[in-house]
Amino acid sequence: MSDNSHSDRHEGFHYSEEDVQREVTELEGKSATAARIFDLRRIIGGLFVLYGLIVTIAGITDSQSAIDKAQGVNINLWTGIGMLLLGIFFLAWLKLRPTPPPLPPVGVPEEKQGD
Repeated sequence: MSDNSHSDRHEGFHYSEEDVQREVTELEGKSATAARIFDLRRIIGGLFVLYGLIVTIAGITDSQSAIDKAQGVNINLWTGIGMLLLGIFFLAWLKLRPTPPPLPPVGVPEEKQGD
């Protein structure tokens, strides 16, 4: 292959600075959205709230014989309430201290001043 055929293959791939900047901004937005969606506080908090509701309902509907097995303590009710409180704590933490957007890589200039 000659050098001309190599340069001809890349002739159609000219991107303007605006195209590159738009693509970078779009990818940064997708990255920040993915970071918020898959934040562990959201997942852990949601699961604890869900399971807490289930265990609390089980505790409310427990029979006296089930309570007597636990030496008179409605263990399902108290465990469910504890799980609910922990789940609410994680979700409140997520709301009060959201995940900061990712920082740009080191060595990449933010934007040229004066352009």
